[in-house]
Amino acid sequence: MTGCGNDQRYASHQPVASRAPVVDKVVFYALNSKFVDEKSARQRSTQKVQEVIYYSLAIGHHLGVIDCLKSRLECPLEGYQRWISCLQSGEARRKLAGVARFGEITIDSSHTHLLALALRAAREQMNDEQQMWSDGLIALLQQIENDPAMYLMVRRYDA
Repeated sequence: MTGCGNDQRYASHQPVASRAPVVDKVVFYALNSKFVDEKSARQRSTQKVQEVIYYSLAIGHHLGVIDCLKSRLECPLEGYQRWISCLQSGEARRKLAGVARFGEITIDSSHTHLLALALRAAREQMNDEQQMWSDGLIALLQQIENDPAMYLMVRRYDA
């Protein structure tokens, strides 16, 4: 079993009482640590066993298992809103707009193709910075494809 390596009282995404949180940004966190020896499990396991591992980790939240998340992509809140407005109306845009509506969203293997296709289709409408964010998100989506137990937590920080 590996822990997060974080002996702080707060998770890395939670503001520490003595430090003011950074506001007006959107942060994409990726699952950084698991409570399974992933490499050896993957080498010895069939796809069905890997699915069991994935669902075990998913229900672990209800049992007190804590996922360790690492910041992988950040953008200003206003820039994020302009970025997703480049996407055509539809399920992908609705999914990413959930950050504004709910404060956070989760992106898992059920969203990878949908989001990657929408980001690629909107590329010509994006400026250089938005294309960079799209490239970064598409790379993270590819990592999820390679490891279905991985997911992204996208959180909005605003005043």
